[in-house]
Amino acid sequence: MEKKIAAIRKDYSHRRLIEKEVAPNPVQQFEKWWQEATEAEIEEPNAMVLATASPDGVPSARVVLLKDYSEQGFVFFTNYNSFKGKQLSENPKACLVFFWKELERQVRITGLVEKISAKQSDEYYQSRPQASRISAWASPQSQVIESREWLDEQFNKINKQMEGSHIQRPPSWGGFIVNPIIVEFWQGRPNRLHDRLQYTMDEDGNWRIERLAP
Repeated sequence: MEKKIAAIRKDYSHRRLIEKEVAPNPVQQFEKWWQEATEAEIEEPNAMVLATASPDGVPSARVVLLKDYSEQGFVFFTNYNSFKGKQLSENPKACLVFFWKELERQVRITGLVEKISAKQSDEYYQSRPQASRISAWASPQSQVIESREWLDEQFNKINKQMEGSHIQRPPSWGGFIVNPIIVEFWQGRPNRLHDRLQYTMDEDGNWRIERLAP
């Protein structure tokens, strides 16, 4: 059967995004949209695409989960020795993209990346279910492994070893924070004339709001 991919279309018409109605700070505006996304009961509204790049500019992207945000930035957790962890250590810049299709919205965040404190990583790690804590020890994330059976054996082995003990956070596992310097809010509109407002931080740490052509 012929796949008419180019014919797939959706007209966006639910909401608008205009300058006089947005917050002066992108994190405040994100908070507003975040609340609306959670109230709309969107499944996994914290799912976001994380784009990284090697020092020579080769890009890579994957979906991760937002675990916290504040005026300082947007936090997620991973294995520091994973592919993305190594790229972020070598080239500490990243882009995050949220797509909330039910609200016809997208948020794109570009920023500088750094590790959060060990204390913050410890606190989040201890809040995870026990099986997730063990998985952080069992999985050599992004490395080639021989089979699914090997991975399950590693999990069961470590689970047995740590049974009844306090499970410490692996030193190679923790959080990164993306400190935003550019944040774009995209609202779908009719006729592909979408609303795009971009916040850009200037040298003094102030935010400038500009409208982009769709």
